[in-house]
Amino acid sequence: MPISKIVIGNASELRQGDALKAALAEFISMLIFVFAGQGSGMAYNKLTNNGAATPAGVVAASLSHAFALFVAVSVAANISGGHVNPAVTFGAFIGGHITLLRTILYWIAQLLGSVVACLLLKFATAGLETSAFALSSGVGASNALVFEIVMTFGLVYTVYATAVDPKKGDIGIIAPIAIGFIVGANILAGGAFDGASMNPAVSFGPAVVSWTWANHWVYWTGPFIGSAIAAIVYDTFFINHHTHEPLPVADY
Repeated sequence: MPISKIVIGNASELRQGDALKAALAEFISMLIFVFAGQGSGMAYNKLTNNGAATPAGVVAASLSHAFALFVAVSVAANISGGHVNPAVTFGAFIGGHITLLRTILYWIAQLLGSVVACLLLKFATAGLETSAFALSSGVGASNALVFEIVMTFGLVYTVYATAVDPKKGDIGIIAPIAIGFIVGANILAGGAFDGASMNPAVSFGPAVVSWTWANHWVYWTGPFIGSAIAAIVYDTFFINHHTHEPLPVADY
């Protein structure tokens, strides 16, 4: 079982230059991703004078997040592995591909990157609201929880298949674009219901800056559950445990 391969790590790891560089790469990539994704939503609201949500708005959100994530993962891939998502980092931890201490370091960097991106957007737009993720009318917390579990399962399963699996071969080249595509597709599916976060850090930044916490737990619990299920399923059934060893973080 993947959980048996969990590694805690030791404090000296946090003082190593490569760990700090990896955390900085996660911070910068998250800043890039949230600034573009959240910024596109703010731009759309400005152009429509904060009008009602439309299909065009969902498509715009899907494209902006898919493009930005493709870039954010690509630029960090050789440094930190390009997680750009606490749920992806959690999935890597569950599979034994990253230590607990480095996981926590990544989480801190990712959350800070999201908050800084939202603060920069608020300043750059002269005080426009950085809207927190929220449930649509008629959507309950349990409905949104299922959405987040399933969508994040698809995301982390894609990460495992294209970036983590040691048998991935040349398909690893397309990992960033595959990851961007699944996030964009999931936004088309779930955006109209709960915003389709799949990423606790993406939800955290706008919530902090707008200080809006309604149903915020959904955007942590759902992604973490979906991530854990994906990691356990893929690692258990599709990774050859006779030859598998934990991958260096930079290969993830």
